[in-house]
Amino acid sequence: MQPFDTVTGIAAPLLAANIDTDVIMPKQFLKGIDRQGLDRGLFFDLRWREPGVANPDFVLNQPGWRDATFLVVGENFGCGSSREHAVWGLKQVGIRALIGTSFAGIFYDNCQRNGVLLIELAEVQWKKIAELAGRADTAAISVNLPEQRIELADGSVMAFEIDRLRKESLLLGLDAIGATLQRAEQIRRFERRHLAENPWL
Repeated sequence: MQPFDTVTGIAAPLLAANIDTDVIMPKQFLKGIDRQGLDRGLFFDLRWREPGVANPDFVLNQPGWRDATFLVVGENFGCGSSREHAVWGLKQVGIRALIGTSFAGIFYDNCQRNGVLLIELAEVQWKKIAELAGRADTAAISVNLPEQRIELADGSVMAFEIDRLRKESLLLGLDAIGATLQRAEQIRRFERRHLAENPWL
């Protein structure tokens, strides 16, 4: 998993509330047996008017935001079914972090397990980032995870909170298995002691 340290890029505004995982990754893209090609399905019904014809009104099709690294999203982003494909699709188009006021719980966990940082802000902070992201000339931001801060194009800085264990995993690029293996020797010691104390097992 790609570590997340300090990442600089363009933030694209996608501000509607309650965007669910079926909008992020429609069901017809869940048929594959691997993760390949999910970038084609990401926001499919928003990105395309018909096959091969891009919707010019969708933000990620517009020149200033085509190569966005971050999305500024509306409340309860990622609600609906628990499809992990939605997160895989976001990663495949280069999205490293989502910035919003609230996220659906299972989606939040899926992002964490796949190296996508979710930043929850107070509404007043979110509104400021959304306003700056809405103009291509002020949409560049830098997210500094070690110091837990966002640097905006106007020179201002916003702090954000994150769970210590989630932060550590993202900084080291560890999924759940990788985080567990960090404690492999402790696990082996426990196993040896447990078997010694319970030889009938």
